Amino acid sequence: SFCPPRMLERARLRFVAGILAFEWGEFPEEFMSFHHYQPLSRLGRASVAIGSALLAVRNPARGDLVAALGETTGSAALGRLLRRMEASEEGSFLLKERAIISSETVSPKRLKRECPKGTFGAAYADFMLKRNFSPDDRSIIRFVENEDLAYVMLRYRQVHDFWHVLVDLPPSILGELALKWFEWAHTGLPSTLLSASFASFRLSTPQQLHLATDLTPWALDAGSKCADLLSVRYETLFRKDLDELRGDLKLTKAPLSEEFR
Repeated sequence: SFCPPRMLERARLRFVAGILAFEWGEFPEEFMSFHHYQPLSRLGRASVAIGSALLAVRNPARGDLVAALGETTGSAALGRLLRRMEASEEGSFLLKERAIISSETVSPKRLKRECPKGTFGAAYADFMLKRNFSPDDRSIIRFVENEDLAYVMLRYRQVHDFWHVLVDLPPSILGELALKWFEWAHTGLPSTLLSASFASFRLSTPQQLHLATDLTPWALDAGSKCADLLSVRYETLFRKDLDELRGDLKLTKAPLSEEFR
């Protein structure tokens, strides 16, 4: 009997979602460790990668899906990022110490009280508190076996909000897509390219035009020319003037139109 294409698509998505639920389970509620490796067969890894990609495009707010996509497709890029961190003094320190960004180590409320206006810490605190974000919101690592590579992925994930502040992009769909293009240029992680390429349909026509003509060219240029942002010990820089820090890191602010803030 004939099965309409829309029904086939829904069936495929239900099948993939079932694989994800079976392979995945729930994340631990407490941040006991950053690395909870769960082995996957080749079929399981492919299923998680394809399923998370399909579902994340439909619902970019699902951070767990975006995280799974990054972990199952990023091995080669993570290796390059690891070597880049190992080549720098600060990167090597971070790899050795396994510095974790959490509400215990980086408290936005405490930074709000302690950091003068105009500093990186004050701007980060405002960014987080205004939106009721928490440093604990980032997913742990499930599908990267090597501990060093898992930490690189974790560090990338946990400094994401720092990068929002440094390049002055809001966490809107437009802001996130612009930052994904920046991250693609800077990290080479396939998940950033996939997210940037296939989620723009959620934007209005003027936003798509602004992304294509202004934000993406800036992102590709800025992300390829700045300092290695994964090897920065942000935790020691909260009292530094924000504009001065941008200069030190060779960063330029995103040319986001005020119309879309």
